[in-house]
Amino acid sequence: MGQHILPGNPPVEITLRRSARARRISLRVSGLDGRVTLTLPSGTSEREALAFAREKADWLRGHIGAQGAVQHVGLGTVVPFQGAEVTVAPGTGRRVQLSGDTLLVPGPPEAIGARLEGFFKHSARDSLAAASDHYAGLLGLSYGRLTLRDTRSRWGSCSSSGGLMYSWRLILAPPAVLNYVAAHEVAHLEQMNHSQAFWDVVHRIHGDHTASRRWLREHGGALHRFRFGD
Repeated sequence: MGQHILPGNPPVEITLRRSARARRISLRVSGLDGRVTLTLPSGTSEREALAFAREKADWLRGHIGAQGAVQHVGLGTVVPFQGAEVTVAPGTGRRVQLSGDTLLVPGPPEAIGARLEGFFKHSARDSLAAASDHYAGLLGLSYGRLTLRDTRSRWGSCSSSGGLMYSWRLILAPPAVLNYVAAHEVAHLEQMNHSQAFWDVVHRIHGDHTASRRWLREHGGALHRFRFGD
């Protein structure tokens, strides 16, 4: 149904969604990226729903503030890359370059976010392909197509045909976390389930994964706070 800005300090962007299955107006703050969704039952007017949202404004801001505000990436922004914090700064030439703890991004300021997202996706593909090749080689198996998406419900998946899908935002996490996710999905080539036999495969090709699973559980959601475009 579109977007609405709830005025105040700070303003809150709300996505309006109508649902035939909803029985009442509801507000939901995503635990992944802080996006706010206002769901309207059939027959409910936008005016009534927005009045409900205004009544809940303090509650909304409290929840958003507790999990960290959305961060629009531009010059001067500090972002994670391979688990380390780096600062986005203007660069020269045609390619994004890492120099110490600085990411040098060429181009006009309004294009910085898109250029940086492209760099992250390219880096993620290289790292995830290398990790997938490594773990598949340990199993003596091969996988199909490798695709990247900006998924919010999972970090990776393996299809019944052997295709691997990963969230490109894994490149923002520490390398050990990216490697664990790759091992997890490659293990599905042998065990398409989450049985003990599956976890035995993960342990065999990757080793202990407790710390990486904990990191994703505790910090993974914060990787979705960063916005690289409009």
